[in-house]
Amino acid sequence: MQNTKIYTTAFASVYPHYIQKAEKKGRTREEVHEIIFWLTGYDEKTLQEILDDRTDFKTFFENAPQMNPNTSLIKGVICGYRVEEIEDSLMKNIRYLDKLIDELTKGKQMEKILRK
Repeated sequence: MQNTKIYTTAFASVYPHYIQKAEKKGRTREEVHEIIFWLTGYDEKTLQEILDDRTDFKTFFENAPQMNPNTSLIKGVICGYRVEEIEDSLMKNIRYLDKLIDELTKGKQMEKILRK
């Protein structure tokens, strides 16, 4: 897994795709935000600042207030890789977010997505 270009990509450039993917499947922007907040500890205000500042993925995850301790419960395949086997912590966090959004668009209930 060598695609590290994503590290310097602005989170704001991918964020609309998360929203679009969710809404296309009947889910909401608010649910996408709930996933982002659960995973990273960000809130609405700081997420908006990240989007406005065009913060890159590396900084987005490095500055996350609190990565959820239950991320280890996120398992499965995303983009051809098992998330639990990804060694690079930044790539693992990016794929965790991808996996959670994917679960949302597949109709999974929020309690299960958020590992409650």
